[in-house]
Amino acid sequence: MISQRVDDSSLDGFDLRILDVLSQDARASVTDIAARIGLSKTPCHARIRRLERDGYILGYRAVLDPIRLGLEHVAFVEVKLERTTEAALRTFNQAVQGKPEIEECHMIAGGFDYLLKIRTANITDYRTFLGEELSNLPHVAQTSTYVAMESVKETALLD
Repeated sequence: MISQRVDDSSLDGFDLRILDVLSQDARASVTDIAARIGLSKTPCHARIRRLERDGYILGYRAVLDPIRLGLEHVAFVEVKLERTTEAALRTFNQAVQGKPEIEECHMIAGGFDYLLKIRTANITDYRTFLGEELSNLPHVAQTSTYVAMESVKETALLD
Protein backbone atom coordinates (compact mmCIF):
# COMPACT_ATOMS: atom_id res chain seq x y z
CA MET A 1 0.00 0.00 0.00
CA ILE A 2 1.23 3.44 -0.92
CA SER A 3 -0.12 4.95 2.30
CA GLN A 4 2.22 2.77 4.35
CA ARG A 5 5.32 3.82 2.40
CA VAL A 6 4.92 7.54 1.77
CA ASP A 7 6.18 10.16 4.18
CA ASP A 8 5.16 13.41 2.52
CA SER A 9 3.44 16.08 4.61
CA SER A 10 1.85 17.61 1.49
CA LEU A 11 -0.29 14.48 1.08
CA ASP A 12 -3.17 13.79 3.44
CA GLY A 13 -5.05 10.55 4.05
CA PHE A 14 -7.47 11.11 1.15
CA ASP A 15 -4.57 11.69 -1.27
CA LEU A 16 -2.82 8.54 -0.09
CA ARG A 17 -5.99 6.47 -0.41
CA ILE A 18 -6.53 7.82 -3.94
CA LEU A 19 -2.99 6.74 -4.84
CA ASP A 20 -3.63 3.31 -3.29
CA VAL A 21 -6.79 2.81 -5.35
CA LEU A 22 -5.19 3.99 -8.60
CA SER A 23 -2.05 1.91 -8.07
CA GLN A 24 -4.26 -1.19 -7.92
CA ASP A 25 -6.80 -0.16 -10.57
CA ALA A 26 -5.92 2.74 -12.86
CA ARG A 27 -9.24 2.27 -14.67
CA ALA A 28 -11.31 3.02 -11.57
CA SER A 29 -13.79 5.84 -12.23
CA VAL A 30 -13.73 9.01 -10.18
CA THR A 31 -17.13 8.01 -8.79
CA ASP A 32 -15.79 4.62 -7.71
CA ILE A 33 -12.65 6.14 -6.17
CA ALA A 34 -14.70 8.72 -4.30
CA ALA A 35 -16.99 6.03 -2.88
CA ARG A 36 -14.05 3.83 -1.87
CA ILE A 37 -12.25 6.60 0.01
CA GLY A 38 -15.30 8.32 1.52
CA LEU A 39 -15.21 11.58 -0.41
CA SER A 40 -17.67 13.16 -2.84
CA LYS A 41 -16.97 13.07 -6.57
CA THR A 42 -16.02 16.72 -7.23
CA PRO A 43 -13.35 17.07 -4.51
CA CYS A 44 -12.02 13.59 -5.38
CA HIS A 45 -11.66 14.61 -9.03
CA ALA A 46 -9.90 17.84 -8.01
CA ARG A 47 -7.46 15.87 -5.85
CA ILE A 48 -6.69 13.45 -8.69
CA ARG A 49 -5.96 16.36 -11.05
CA ARG A 50 -3.71 17.97 -8.40
CA LEU A 51 -1.85 14.68 -7.87
CA GLU A 52 -1.30 14.49 -11.64
CA ARG A 53 -0.21 18.13 -11.88
CA ASP A 54 2.17 17.80 -8.92
CA GLY A 55 3.82 14.71 -10.41
CA TYR A 56 2.61 12.05 -7.96
CA ILE A 57 0.69 10.40 -10.80
CA LEU A 58 2.95 10.12 -13.83
CA GLY A 59 0.46 8.41 -16.13
CA TYR A 60 -1.86 5.49 -16.67
CA ARG A 61 -1.08 2.31 -18.57
CA ALA A 62 -2.15 -1.22 -19.30
CA VAL A 63 -0.07 -3.92 -17.62
CA LEU A 64 0.67 -6.55 -20.25
CA ASP A 65 1.56 -10.18 -19.66
CA PRO A 66 5.01 -10.63 -21.21
CA ILE A 67 4.77 -14.41 -21.17
CA ARG A 68 1.53 -14.43 -23.17
CA LEU A 69 3.26 -12.03 -25.56
CA GLY A 70 6.10 -14.52 -26.05
CA LEU A 71 8.70 -12.65 -23.98
CA GLU A 72 9.45 -15.06 -21.17
CA HIS A 73 13.27 -14.88 -21.08
CA VAL A 74 14.58 -12.44 -18.47
CA ALA A 75 18.23 -11.62 -17.99
CA PHE A 76 19.88 -9.17 -15.64
CA VAL A 77 23.06 -7.70 -17.01
CA GLU A 78 25.86 -5.87 -15.25
CA VAL A 79 27.44 -3.32 -17.58
CA LYS A 80 30.83 -1.70 -17.10
CA LEU A 81 31.64 1.29 -19.24
CA GLU A 82 35.12 2.03 -20.57
CA ARG A 83 34.87 5.47 -18.92
CA THR A 84 32.34 7.21 -16.73
CA THR A 85 32.66 10.82 -17.78
CA GLU A 86 29.43 12.77 -17.78
CA ALA A 87 29.39 12.73 -21.58
CA ALA A 88 29.87 8.93 -21.69
CA LEU A 89 27.10 8.37 -19.14
CA ARG A 90 24.73 10.68 -21.00
CA THR A 91 25.45 8.97 -24.33
CA PHE A 92 24.89 5.50 -22.85
CA ASN A 93 21.69 6.65 -21.09
CA GLN A 94 20.30 7.98 -24.36
CA ALA A 95 21.25 4.83 -26.28
CA VAL A 96 19.39 2.46 -23.94
CA GLN A 97 16.17 4.44 -24.43
CA GLY A 98 15.94 3.12 -27.99
CA LYS A 99 16.22 -0.56 -27.05
CA PRO A 100 12.78 -2.04 -26.22
CA GLU A 101 14.38 -5.26 -24.96
CA ILE A 102 15.84 -3.24 -22.07
CA GLU A 103 12.95 -2.99 -19.62
CA GLU A 104 14.95 -1.33 -16.87
CA CYS A 105 18.29 0.43 -16.62
CA HIS A 106 19.74 1.52 -13.29
CA MET A 107 23.02 3.33 -12.66
CA ILE A 108 24.73 1.51 -9.79
CA ALA A 109 27.29 2.57 -7.21
CA GLY A 110 29.56 -0.45 -6.94
CA GLY A 111 31.73 -2.79 -8.95
CA PHE A 112 29.95 -2.06 -12.23
CA ASP A 113 28.16 0.96 -13.70
CA TYR A 114 24.67 -0.20 -14.73
CA LEU A 115 22.26 -3.01 -14.03
CA LEU A 116 19.85 -3.81 -16.87
CA LYS A 117 16.74 -5.96 -16.96
CA ILE A 118 16.39 -7.40 -20.44
CA ARG A 119 13.40 -9.34 -21.72
CA THR A 120 13.45 -11.45 -24.91
CA ALA A 121 11.58 -14.46 -26.24
CA ASN A 122 14.32 -16.98 -25.49
CA ILE A 123 18.03 -17.47 -24.84
CA THR A 124 18.81 -17.44 -28.56
CA ASP A 125 17.19 -14.03 -28.99
CA TYR A 126 19.00 -12.79 -25.89
CA ARG A 127 22.34 -14.02 -27.27
CA THR A 128 21.68 -12.18 -30.54
CA PHE A 129 20.69 -9.01 -28.65
CA LEU A 130 23.82 -9.24 -26.50
CA GLY A 131 26.18 -9.68 -29.44
CA GLU A 132 24.57 -7.29 -31.92
CA GLU A 133 22.97 -4.59 -29.77
CA LEU A 134 24.04 -4.45 -26.13
CA SER A 135 27.76 -4.94 -26.68
CA ASN A 136 27.69 -2.21 -29.32
CA LEU A 137 26.08 0.45 -27.14
CA PRO A 138 28.32 3.50 -26.63
CA HIS A 139 31.21 3.05 -24.17
CA VAL A 140 30.35 -0.55 -23.14
CA ALA A 141 33.55 -2.26 -22.00
CA GLN A 142 32.20 -5.42 -20.33
CA THR A 143 28.95 -7.22 -19.53
CA SER A 144 28.02 -10.04 -17.17
CA THR A 145 24.70 -11.83 -17.61
CA TYR A 146 22.50 -13.47 -14.96
CA VAL A 147 19.52 -15.41 -16.31
CA ALA A 148 16.35 -15.40 -14.20
CA MET A 149 14.93 -18.88 -13.64
CA GLU A 150 11.63 -17.71 -12.14
CA SER A 151 9.96 -14.40 -11.32
CA VAL A 152 8.81 -14.61 -7.72
CA LYS A 153 7.59 -10.98 -7.53
CA GLU A 154 7.30 -8.30 -10.18
CA THR A 155 5.53 -5.19 -8.96
CA ALA A 156 4.62 -4.09 -12.49
CA LEU A 157 2.69 -7.34 -13.09
CA LEU A 158 -0.69 -7.92 -11.54
CA ASP A 159 -1.34 -10.92 -9.32
